[in-house]
Amino acid sequence: MAPAGKVTGFHKEGSGWFCNAGLPSDITVVVDGIQFHLHKFPLVSKCGKIARICEESSEKTLITVLEEFPGGPDTFLIAVKFCYGLRMELTTRNIVTVYCAADYLQMTDEYGEDNLLSKSENFFHKNVLHNWKDCILALQSSDPVIARAEKLQIIRKCLSAVSMMVCTDPSLFGWPMMMYGSLQSPGGSILWNGINTGARIRSAESDWWFEDISYLSVGLFERLINTMETRGIRPEILVGAIMYYGRKYLPGLGRWKSGQSGKTRTVASFSLTPAVVDQKVLIETIEKLLPEKKGKSFCRFLLGLLRVALILGVSQMCKDSLERRIGMQLEVATLDSLLIPAYSDSDTLYDVDCMERIIHHFMSSETRITSFSPPSLDPETSPSSEPLRKEALPESSRPLHDGLYRALDIYFKAHPWLSEKEKEELCNIIDYQKLSIDACAHASQNARLPLRVVLQVLFFEQMQLRTALAGCLNALDTESAPAGPITIPSEMAGQILQRDGWITVVRENQVLRGDMESMRSRVGELEEEFIKIKQEMKKVTKSHSSLSSPRLVARKIGCKLIPRSTDAQPDPVDSTGPTPRASVEQARRSHHSRHRKSFSLF
Repeated sequence: MAPAGKVTGFHKEGSGWFCNAGLPSDITVVVDGIQFHLHKFPLVSKCGKIARICEESSEKTLITVLEEFPGGPDTFLIAVKFCYGLRMELTTRNIVTVYCAADYLQMTDEYGEDNLLSKSENFFHKNVLHNWKDCILALQSSDPVIARAEKLQIIRKCLSAVSMMVCTDPSLFGWPMMMYGSLQSPGGSILWNGINTGARIRSAESDWWFEDISYLSVGLFERLINTMETRGIRPEILVGAIMYYGRKYLPGLGRWKSGQSGKTRTVASFSLTPAVVDQKVLIETIEKLLPEKKGKSFCRFLLGLLRVALILGVSQMCKDSLERRIGMQLEVATLDSLLIPAYSDSDTLYDVDCMERIIHHFMSSETRITSFSPPSLDPETSPSSEPLRKEALPESSRPLHDGLYRALDIYFKAHPWLSEKEKEELCNIIDYQKLSIDACAHASQNARLPLRVVLQVLFFEQMQLRTALAGCLNALDTESAPAGPITIPSEMAGQILQRDGWITVVRENQVLRGDMESMRSRVGELEEEFIKIKQEMKKVTKSHSSLSSPRLVARKIGCKLIPRSTDAQPDPVDSTGPTPRASVEQARRSHHSRHRKSFSLF
């Protein structure tokens, strides 16, 4: 058993801590419901706050409660051990809370040389601010004491140190300089004198730090991005970090990830606990952090963010801002990402109103945002492309109308019952001067187009040919080489020959079409003449048969014919079969019928 008065440590009984000094306690300090049975002298000699409490009280045995103590009972136990002269250890995980606790207890050098406040400050500056891993751990552990840490400039110094190290070689952050070769373990970790340090091989790319800072809370992450921006870090790198952080804590964004590699890159694989994140607050924070830039992957991320925002029901201001950002770069969006489902009670499957607002922002935005430079996020995006050239909107946005012509041709093919007038109304959207040579050649032979449209195509084709020929003639300098033959550039000559060939084909096609129309009208006239001839032949046949009857002739001249025996009894052949004259008439009718059928088929 230790002699009385000598402290060997502390032990816990129930919900209270007791000193192993062998002396009765004369002060009880309560921190978050935990009682510490201590002695006044060691506390008063180190803590200015406890000293003032004891001076203000005349009681022999004192009980005091420390409200909102930084770090709670665990941190207070470290401070008590320091006051009693016991061994206590400062680490990167507890330095921020111990630093704040020393400030709370006013453990300055006024109450003892090299007191806990100055000791914590020295450890923080010498051991934490020069190491990447320790800075990240210190920032993560500062969340419970954020207000006092702000007062002591702990947060500002850590953020400044981290943003500076992002711009520096990560091998200088306290890790071995040799990052490759024999010092690399089979698992990819770094070996130092044969011992696995836990550090990962650094990446040569600029996103090696994305995973490490993703363990910070939303508030600290926001402040870190703002600090990096003031230090001049490129916007495309900051956007990459923001997108990485958002996809980690918003699972709905995982589907809208770009095709880039999703490998986790980190300098040190130290144990960190993921931050507890309010997803609504995160979306609103990300929206404020994103720069006014455009890019294909960036626009895809914005659309995914808007989709999650509609699900979570964020503020209307945040949704309006996301729609405006998307509208300002709608020309780089993809179709699958634009299909935003309707999450509220609606008759439509997709949110049509949201898409309408996005298009309105696209049309009404006067200032155009710039692309990322250099375009590391989207190397295929051309910063000089005009937004309206990729959208079916104003007439001036289309240099060629071949696509419109092809769409109409497909529509006419699927709707053959349309009248000529309806087709002409639909064809009014095409500017025939903007049709290419191939489109003009196709249109001139397209039987689905109205004849008036074909004539307009031919007219503008002739105008284009005249313009091209005039340009060629103006380009020739006849005075510079009067003796030599006139030479036309090969490209221009090829265009002229191609145009001339198409014009010849078009004209021949129009001649054939005119001949067919003439033949069709001639056939109609012949049918009408044939009908008239047929009617006349019927009249002639009827009158001829009446005049050729002998009884009718005799009756007209007043003679009476004596009936013969053969007339009294008709021949059975006559009763059963046609007469010779009837046979002739029937043959004649059959001949005329075949003649009419042959005309109709013609």
